[in-house]
Amino acid sequence: MAHTYLITEELSARIKYDVRTIRQCLKDAVLHDGVHYIRPFGGRKILFIWERVEETMLQGDAAHQIIKNLQ
Repeated sequence: MAHTYLITEELSARIKYDVRTIRQCLKDAVLHDGVHYIRPFGGRKILFIWERVEETMLQGDAAHQIIKNLQ
């Protein structure tokens, strides 16, 4: 299965959240390492897996409530 990998700025443009909000509030609270994003080759760069992020956004579960509370 092919995945679409996005840097933080690209994810920000797609979900209409500020880059800082993604890094400080969503990452590790809603978006989890190894599920929603990876750090290729053990580096510092983060690549978000769009299909997993989108799936979580569309579920409407606890992730939705967390995102709603951040607004």
